[in-house]
Amino acid sequence: MTAFHPGQLVMVDIQGKSLDAATAAFLRENQVRAVCLFRKNLGTEAEVRQLTRDLRAVMGPTALIGLDQEGGSVVRATFLPQAPSAMALGAADAEGLAENVGAAVARGLASIGVNWNFAPVLDINNNPANPVIAERSFSEDADDVTRLAGAWMRGSLKEGVACCVKHFPGHGDTHVDSHLALPTVDKSRAELDALELRPFKALRDEAPAVMTAHIVYPQIDPDHPATLSTKILRDILRIEWGYDGVVITDALMMKAIFERYGYARAAVMAIQAGADMILAQGDLEEQGKSIQALVDAFASGELTAEQGRIACARLDKLAAAYPVRHDDYAGAPREADDVLMRKAWAAGLTALRGAKPPALDAALRVFVQPEVPTDGVSEAGPLGAQIVELFAAFPNAQIQYVDDILALDWAQVPQDGRLNIVASTHRMRYASNAKAWQPDLHLVLWNPFQAHDVPAPTVVTWGYADGALAGLKAWLEGRSSATATSPVNLD
Repeated sequence: MTAFHPGQLVMVDIQGKSLDAATAAFLRENQVRAVCLFRKNLGTEAEVRQLTRDLRAVMGPTALIGLDQEGGSVVRATFLPQAPSAMALGAADAEGLAENVGAAVARGLASIGVNWNFAPVLDINNNPANPVIAERSFSEDADDVTRLAGAWMRGSLKEGVACCVKHFPGHGDTHVDSHLALPTVDKSRAELDALELRPFKALRDEAPAVMTAHIVYPQIDPDHPATLSTKILRDILRIEWGYDGVVITDALMMKAIFERYGYARAAVMAIQAGADMILAQGDLEEQGKSIQALVDAFASGELTAEQGRIACARLDKLAAAYPVRHDDYAGAPREADDVLMRKAWAAGLTALRGAKPPALDAALRVFVQPEVPTDGVSEAGPLGAQIVELFAAFPNAQIQYVDDILALDWAQVPQDGRLNIVASTHRMRYASNAKAWQPDLHLVLWNPFQAHDVPAPTVVTWGYADGALAGLKAWLEGRSSATATSPVNLD
């Protein structure tokens, strides 16, 4: 890449598990340097390594290949050692553990040619009704989020993979998922300074990149979501705080932005507001519209050459500091990281309301949904067969599959002396009918705030990766304890 081209300020996605000729030509012609990979792009580990090699060859030495590998339910490369969710690390509450997990995540990503991880999450989940953050947050406490997320990020950076803290200026206190609609957080600047903004401000000198939130903060800018707001990105983040790292938008195809502004206009507005790179998903035609909008805006003077030069320089610096690599990750190092992840999951296991494991010879009835499909943000929930395996050591356990666990009717549950256990593999909060549930034990395997909905002895795993389920199985069989403390109020 020689002369500046606005395509250098655009991150795109691609459609398959390999780089086809048309996409490669599009990337070359538009001098695109950044691709975000999603689950749809990830085949076998060998296929991913070949894909990233091909992308690096097309995009050149300043290539940025991104991925969401937060841990917990938001992981794309599921074949790598499975990291605990942020809230599992919040429950374990050990900075050294968080740093080691961040480093292990980075080692896995570096081995497959990913040099930019859209993590850690700095959102403070102080809203139990939040439909999209939940266990993706480290805590409801700003200082704990800062401390643990900072440690996680330092681990990643030490291993040579760039982080991107998100979602600035804070997605924790929302009732709406910005993938589906435009959320509003109606707080004063003083209130935001006291909570949401604190981790971002504290870590601004360490974070090489920040991702914006598609959220309106009407007491700061009533007219624009943060992604498109000069009052938030330029005035607060750039000027007031002096942040000179990369600012990238969340996906412009999300309904919070796309339905109101469209790709083309939003792309220009984001760069005007202070972003360096836009995330433009879609087919080649849609991505081309975003790039052409930037080309036209630079040509007309709506965007200045200086804005382009500064943004490009920031992105060049990021790519130079964290180049695409394909490290060897076989054998002992990978095995050690898998052991680390499993120990970290187990360290976060939390018992509430006096929950105790049942006797191995107890008569049990376990209610569980057979499968929970992906929603596009999180991976699919665990299969019912995985829950069956949790009770392999209980000879008198019956598994009762429920098509939709949210609609479980407790009036139909037999009262025959069996201990009734509800195993939740669902991300959504329960409906009001759950207030009538009276299980002897509630196993919360995903959204911890479901513990609010059922007044019963509860064990929270903060996720459903292999390590989480192994830790829960050991507890159920009486081989381990669940002594972690919840980082959010679940009473």
